[in-house]
Amino acid sequence: MKIKCDFCKTEYNIERMPTAPVKCALCGHTWTVTAPSRKNSWLMFLAALCALLSAVVFTAVVVVTHNAKQERKKPLVATVESVESVRDENGVSHLVVGGSILNQSDDIYGVPDLMIVSYNDAGEVVSQQKFMPSATLLDSGASVQFSHTLSVPVSGVKRVSAYLVDVQEVGDTK
Repeated sequence: MKIKCDFCKTEYNIERMPTAPVKCALCGHTWTVTAPSRKNSWLMFLAALCALLSAVVFTAVVVVTHNAKQERKKPLVATVESVESVRDENGVSHLVVGGSILNQSDDIYGVPDLMIVSYNDAGEVVSQQKFMPSATLLDSGASVQFSHTLSVPVSGVKRVSAYLVDVQEVGDTK
């Protein structure tokens, strides 16, 4: 700890706070050393609190901005609306998956290929089939219906989902 003579301003380094008045070795002045004020610790606490608050605000801004960018990146959403079983000329049952693709952005977007994925009871993939929907472009807020017959038989399929290949937005499942 540093102390200073009140009269001649000579500085001394001491290990601990003195309990009695101190006499200057240079000028002979005697004074009582007072404990340093705690003002600095309060300022440090206030600065740390401000830093924490700014970190929280920064994090919130980054999360909101990131989510907004994600919405702009993935403006198209595929939704499965129906799954029906049909028989072909050989008597084999197949699934016909119907649904829609919605452009939820304010811009026109090209419609990528659609991937239909079928799953068994354990959630394992039974088959994946990619096909091109009928529309190539979707206006803002527009949607297009799709219907696709899966080439694999129905056996073992318990759930079907659809997603747009380029967009990677998983649609609703049936």
